[in-house]
Amino acid sequence: MIGLIIPAHNEERYLSACLDAVRCAMAHPLLGGEPVETVVVLDACTDGSARHVMQSGCDALIVEARNVGAARSAGAQAMIARGARWLAFTDADSRVAPEWLVAQLALCAEGADAVCGCVNVDDWSMHSPALATHWSRHYRDADGHRHVHGANLGVSAHAYVRAGGFPALACGEDVALVDLLIATGANVAWSAAPRVTTSGRFDARVNGGFGTTLAAWASQLSDRQDNSEDDSEPSIAL
Repeated sequence: MIGLIIPAHNEERYLSACLDAVRCAMAHPLLGGEPVETVVVLDACTDGSARHVMQSGCDALIVEARNVGAARSAGAQAMIARGARWLAFTDADSRVAPEWLVAQLALCAEGADAVCGCVNVDDWSMHSPALATHWSRHYRDADGHRHVHGANLGVSAHAYVRAGGFPALACGEDVALVDLLIATGANVAWSAAPRVTTSGRFDARVNGGFGTTLAAWASQLSDRQDNSEDDSEPSIAL
């Protein structure tokens, strides 16, 4: 069985599209009929997120952690208890491609204990053209990249348990897990094959996450334009 985990904190705006995409990936014929179970970890939600999960037919796990690392960990523990051999993680403001799980499992079959994938941003229209240009120039969307995104991450249950799982961090829990996986000898595939589209919003639920990085890039690009004599590139890495 494949366990698919989605943490959510007040994500009613995005959840329906996320879960529609997940159901499509779950039904891919190349999975060969292997069961896929999805749990949305509703972390201190006060909006209509729970309603969207109920309408989708996916399972909900309610926690009051207010911590994305703890939420991901709770979902992973629930799926391992059900017998999952592979854990796939995405975010509530993201949409996985139909072949997302197939691509992860193909890399698993080739010997990967974990798969780190790339993301693309769904809509740049809310941002300056300079930010989209900077992204296209500096974000490496190719095999061998070194990005870590909680929105596009997969790991075998065995390797996850051996690494100790997600630490209860409010931000950077995905990077911390990958560091633990590497430290415990896991074979990590840095692949562009699993595709995920994510929101380009600045008002992300996690301070210090993807939205914060985009906002920092935008601020630095704006400062550079205000000081046209400065030709340096923004120093924020992704």
